[in-house]
Amino acid sequence: MVKDKKIELLENSAVKLTITVDQKDVRTEYDNLLKKYAKDAHVKGFRKGKVPTNVLEQKFGESIRIEASQQSLEAAVKKVFDEIEEKPLPYSQPELADEPDFSMEKDLVFSITYDTFPKIELGEYEGLQIEEPQVSISKDDEKRELEQIQEQNAMVMEKEDAVIEDGHIVTMDYQELDGDGAPIDGTSREDFTFTVGSGYNLYALDDDIKGLKKGDTKTIEKDFPADSENKELAGQHKSVKVKIKTVKVKDIPELDDELAKDVNEDFETLDDLKNDIRSRLEKNLETRIRQMKIDQVMDQLIESSTIPVPASMLNAELENSWQRFVHQFRAPEDQVLQLLQMQGKTKDELLDEWREAADKNLRRSLITQKLIELEKTEISDDELDAELGEHAQQGNTSLDEIKEYFSKQGMMPYLKQDLLERKAQEALLQSAKVKKGKKMTYLDVVQAKQ
Repeated sequence: MVKDKKIELLENSAVKLTITVDQKDVRTEYDNLLKKYAKDAHVKGFRKGKVPTNVLEQKFGESIRIEASQQSLEAAVKKVFDEIEEKPLPYSQPELADEPDFSMEKDLVFSITYDTFPKIELGEYEGLQIEEPQVSISKDDEKRELEQIQEQNAMVMEKEDAVIEDGHIVTMDYQELDGDGAPIDGTSREDFTFTVGSGYNLYALDDDIKGLKKGDTKTIEKDFPADSENKELAGQHKSVKVKIKTVKVKDIPELDDELAKDVNEDFETLDDLKNDIRSRLEKNLETRIRQMKIDQVMDQLIESSTIPVPASMLNAELENSWQRFVHQFRAPEDQVLQLLQMQGKTKDELLDEWREAADKNLRRSLITQKLIELEKTEISDDELDAELGEHAQQGNTSLDEIKEYFSKQGMMPYLKQDLLERKAQEALLQSAKVKKGKKMTYLDVVQAKQ
């Protein structure tokens, strides 16, 4: 059937495949269809199955010719795909490069284009130069963590006679007034709650309500500058009447052994809590510095390697990101699109914002997979069990139970792939030449853009 095939490599791992189907085979397909339809065709003046082929050709010849050509085309494509290595990606639908000439008098020649898995040419990946930031965990870092724990364990209590100040949690009613002091319809809000000093209220009334108590009423006159962050209020004068309904304060617990016991029943003293904080900070720092070093070697490899990312692969990655984005809202896609529209954005605009990061992530993933292939990286049963053991410990369950869970959920292949990637990246770091980098604070490191 296939008389000839030609593969032309295009940019970004795209392929143009040109196939020639022998004219005799196309003609045979046409004749077979003609016979088939002659048995079933209903033509006025003829009994079923007795329609002469020349009559059938006069009435339906053109459509049968096209159908025969299309079936020949599809069969030829399937046969060639079974023979060649340059197969299309699962999410790359082959497309006709141009409209074929469906003639019965000559060979059927057509071309299709599609994306294939990219052929990666890695740059030098051993002995890369990287820097390791110099960081130490300070007393201030530990103090900040302790303060956050105090905040998380604070009790919120209503105070009848409390005078409002920063940090208090206030519930109030408010409404705009016109020039005559009359309420403006549609501007009222009841039981609005916010923390004073946070600025999380429409009219930025934090400073204006300080000094008030529960039950107090006040009319606040405010002029908003032309460059106000709230564009709806910019350059306007507003008169807002507020009524304070409740004032709550946070009862911050003392830093003592009792707080430590409240945080974790395994802790006996405040020192136990502090030691745990120190250990956690050190682990976070170690993880983040490792990631920073991986980022460095990966950035160098992206720069030095040839990675022709197919358009369909990038589009599929973006679509996956979109689906994860929609899932976060726990709402139908059309509602998420409406929310975006209210913010003056479209799905396409959002995908364009993500495109650069998605492209970089794909390149990193392709590089890592190529490293696994080149270095013949494998995960032993012991390594897999060790990883599963950590999951079991975190979930307070047994190794057998966690194995069964991962198997039933179909998660085992993903876990193995994750281990392979981590092992390949660790090998990169082991071969890298590390020199001391600049001094950084703990916060600078953990908050650095990833």
